[in-house]
Amino acid sequence: MVNEPLTADAVLSECAHDLADAAAAAVLPYFRVPLAVDNKAGGRNFDPVTAADRAAEESISALLAERFPDHGMLGEEFGARKPEARYQWVVDPIDGTRAFISGSPLWGTLIGLKDAGRPHLGVMDQPFTGERFWSDGTQSFGRWPGAAAHAIRTRPCARLSDATLMTTDPGLFDKKSERPAFDRIRKAARMTRLGGDCYSYCLLASGFVDVVIEVGLKSYDVLALIPIVEHAGGRFTTWEGGSAAEGGRIVASGDPQVHEAVLEILAGNLAGKK
Repeated sequence: MVNEPLTADAVLSECAHDLADAAAAAVLPYFRVPLAVDNKAGGRNFDPVTAADRAAEESISALLAERFPDHGMLGEEFGARKPEARYQWVVDPIDGTRAFISGSPLWGTLIGLKDAGRPHLGVMDQPFTGERFWSDGTQSFGRWPGAAAHAIRTRPCARLSDATLMTTDPGLFDKKSERPAFDRIRKAARMTRLGGDCYSYCLLASGFVDVVIEVGLKSYDVLALIPIVEHAGGRFTTWEGGSAAEGGRIVASGDPQVHEAVLEILAGNLAGKK
């Protein structure tokens, strides 16, 4: 039997998995061992970065330059190269560095691909727990110990009163405008869980969480996650309902109806409504 040639999407998806494998090999030796932590923010603010972040991004960059030298790349630690290229890989080597340096497994490597400016496919890899979530451009999948790779879907949840809500840290919300909006949604939801970073969105895509609300995100924080959520049946927008590809204030939902309900509350609070 003659093997059929891979499609362009299959080749790109295969590359994304290889990049995740390379990052895993680079980052795992640093997890749950004594590790120096630098502060990118300086002063009283705290934006941690470690040798693990840098090693993972360097491994991704090196393999990508070998595999697709004409593609562009934007990484959190080392910035952009070839920004004019049609294909742009958007990488966060460790999304959830605070969790990483705390020994918590709620972090992951994010590898997303933009095609002509639009989110196309993405991978979220958690190598310590052996979990990986991805979209190949048309469908979303998950794999973890005890479960072979399988298609994942968001779950129906039309009412906010039935929803499980997640955010990484409510303290990140602006106290005058953003926090009151979040608190209204939190009060209306059935249950709220904190922490998670990128992990929360994958739980949503897998049908275990219904809404994720965040603020202050960058493109490399979300680009890989957008196709994973959307191709699992969910919605992923800014608080205003627009494209989330460049980050900002983000809301992701598993059910379109609950997404609209959340957007309505956010819009009302941001407009100064009671």
